[in-house]
Order: sequence, then C-alpha cells, then structure tokens
Amino acid sequence: MNVGQTLNSYINGEFADSGKYFDNTNPVDGSLICKVSEASREQVDQAVKSARVALKSEWGAMSVQDRAALLHRVADRMAEREAEFISAEIADTGKPLATVKTIDIPRGTANFRFFADLVRYQGEESFRTTTPTGENALNYTVSKPLGVVAVISPWNLPLLLSTWKIAPALACGNTVILKPSEETPSTATLLAEVMHEVGVPAGVFSVVHGFGPDSAGEFLTSHDQVDAVTFTGESGTGSRIMQAVAPTVKPISFELGGKNAAVVFADCDLEEAIAGVARSTFTNCGQVCLCTERVYVERPVFERFVAGLKEKAEALCIGRPYDEGVSMGPLVSKGHQQKVMSYFEIARQEGATFVTGGGVPSFNDDRDQGAFIEPTILCDLGDQARFNREEVFGPVCHVSPFDTEAEVVERVNDTVYGLAACIWTQDLDRAHRVAPQIETGIVWVNTWYLRDLRTPFGGMRLSGIGREGGQHSLAFYSEPTNICIKLK
Repeated sequence: MNVGQTLNSYINGEFADSGKYFDNTNPVDGSLICKVSEASREQVDQAVKSARVALKSEWGAMSVQDRAALLHRVADRMAEREAEFISAEIADTGKPLATVKTIDIPRGTANFRFFADLVRYQGEESFRTTTPTGENALNYTVSKPLGVVAVISPWNLPLLLSTWKIAPALACGNTVILKPSEETPSTATLLAEVMHEVGVPAGVFSVVHGFGPDSAGEFLTSHDQVDAVTFTGESGTGSRIMQAVAPTVKPISFELGGKNAAVVFADCDLEEAIAGVARSTFTNCGQVCLCTERVYVERPVFERFVAGLKEKAEALCIGRPYDEGVSMGPLVSKGHQQKVMSYFEIARQEGATFVTGGGVPSFNDDRDQGAFIEPTILCDLGDQARFNREEVFGPVCHVSPFDTEAEVVERVNDTVYGLAACIWTQDLDRAHRVAPQIETGIVWVNTWYLRDLRTPFGGMRLSGIGREGGQHSLAFYSEPTNICIKLK
C-alpha cells in the first residue's frame, strides 16, 4: 500500500471501489493522506453473504490445526511488512515512532500468534452423570463457531485492538467483517492485503470502510445475517449498537469508555507514583480507554504529588512522530481536539484551577494545522462536576485530596463507568483490602498497563459487557453444544 492511493474495501477476496469517498487526514499537520472508498449497503451485504458461504465451505471444513497454522502465516507476513504497518499507523494517528514500533504493531502481530496457539489446546468439558433415580449418562460439549462476526474497531489503537478481536474470532472458525474507524483505515487495509497474500479463503475476512449511522457500521450491525457484534469504542455508540442488534438478539461484546481513577496513598513510593500516574494520564495523548482522568491523593502528600506531576507534564516533548525525543503526538483529529478543548472550557466555568496546560501549543509551522493539545492537570473541582463525571479522552487529569481509605473507595466507585483503576501503596495488606472493593474490571497496584493476554479484560456499567482475553475470548467466539448420551 502506497501513501496517497485510494483505500478500498476488501470483500470476498477482492478489493472493491464504491465510487464514494472520504478523506483520511494526517493529525500532525492536517494534510491529506489518501481518499477512502466508503462501502455501500450493497457491498456490506455482499461481504456478509460471502462470509456465510465461506463458513459452509473450505473454512468451515478446515481443522483447528490448519486454521492455527494459517494464522501463524498471517503473523509471519505482518512481521515481514512491519515497516509498512508502522508507517501507515503513524500517518493515521500521529503517534511517536517509539510507541508504534514497540507496542502497537508488535502487539497486533502477537495477537495472531497468541490465539493460534491457544485454540490448539482448548479443551472441552465432560461429565459422567448419575441421576437420583439411578440413570447414568455421559455429557460432553462440542464448541462451534458463532458464525459471521462483525468487528467494529476504534481509532486509538487501530491494529492492536482490531486484531485483539479478529484473531480469536478466526481461530474459533468464524468469518469476520471488520469495520475500522474512519479516522484510521490504513492498517486495516494492509491487514486485508496480508490475508490475501497468505491465502486466507475468500469471504473469511473482509474490510468495509465507512462511518457509523447510515453507513457501514449501521449496515453491519443491523444485518440479519450477522451472528455477533464485537465493538470497542465510546459508550453512546455501544448503546446504539445494542438497539440495532436487539431485534435479532445477537451476542455482543463491548469494551467501552471509562473515567478511570488512580489512588495515591501517603505510604507509596512517591516518585514511582508520580511517574506512574504521568504515564497513565498522558500515554498516547490520553487516548487509551485505560488512561487515568481522576486522581485521588492522600492529603499529607497532596502538594508534593501535584508539584511532581506538573513537572512531569511540562517535561513531555510534543511534536512530530519521527522527531527524536518526542514523547507525545497530536490527538487523532481536529474534531477530537475541539471536543477536549470544550471540556477545558467546561472546567473553567466550573471553577477549576489549571495547574498546567489547558490550551493548544504553538509551533509556528505546519503543525499549527494539526490536532495537538497541551498535557493538562486540574484541581479544585468537586466530584459531581461535569469534568469529573464525563470521559474526556485526552491528556488530562483532575487531582483531588482525600483523608480516609473508606472515603476514597466511595469516591472512586461514584461513577457510571467501571473499566480500570490504579492503587499506589507500599502496604501489602492495604493493597489486598482496597483492590477488591474497587468496582472496575481491572485494578493495578503500583503499575499501569501491565497485561497478561490470558487474563480477563473488560469493564462494568457503561464501560462494557463481557470480557476479552485468553479463554474469555474463545468462549465468546464459540457456541457450545452439550451432548448427553445415556449409558446402560
């Protein structure tokens, strides 16, 4: 794939142009990367029909071992084209080279290897049953694919989070139709090229480009021949997808928004906590569902913590992805920049104190046409302020003091979200006591973003439905059938 070419959808083993296009722009300077062909309703329908045919033909007949081997070939080819994936991801997102090179693209490739290996050793349940009346039976399960799976992926970690769904879905024998974010279509198109090159059968994997309402997203989620929908993104979009799938009661898996908290106890290693919260707040310009936006600091160390976090924020180097030393790029788009800035204005109206940031950096060059924003720290807002209730999804956090353990647990849990939290303490008893009380899907202690791909990943409330990771992913993408045989 060459930068500047038109990106087409990939349907039934072929790239398809709809004749209707939208712009893919570079968030660093607002320049045009390429045109993207927006999939029509007819093209989405063709993708679904070809996916259903593939289920009943070569793909459906393929053994688990052969499927796993093919997914390893996908990973091998992705590794061979890694430089292209890195360039495409940077062009779409503006992320620093070091981030994309060490996290985004390698993890995208690793997802295929991980689930290809995991599915090979997936076991089935079996029970020897004796009823109260003396009957004997053997019960065992057989796992089958769900069918045609619609994967709708976000723009913040485009390749990593799409393959986090695609890999287990394919490993379990499903066919997949990917609708990537309209903001970041490039690596999805490259992945389609890789699937084609290694011989994934036609219809097994498709990519349809477009938007949500009255576009590819809606066409997919409302299609009566799509068997399941998995989505990562904003909570409101998740709610609309639930409405779309309700008439056909499709299985859904959602990883949605968050208003994640960090709790810093006075007994922590303060320098470690400051560095950790700086990382959990400002990584990827705050555009990670797991990033911290609410920070609660025990009063004896509050002032020192705020001063230290301010120093970390102001030391961040903002700039172009390939420039040496750059640690933070732009937001994904000018539209998102405007959203984050609108929350800064809300915070000002609510009486916030801006410790640092709150604006747009000036470069006096073409980067001023980009979507950059300053890393921002606020104080002095109440827990019920809009800024502390609603997800901003930018490089920003609000820091509040607290006095007691019981108080801070109650405040952390006072949210409509429930995705992730961090606790910073050197008291092991406290860590084990507080962590289970936090109402989130993930709680880190003295770290952030440390992941084992086998563990459950997901949230509560408006942060999502279901869990991904390891056997949790395989369970969602499989349909178990219990077989009961009466024994004499």
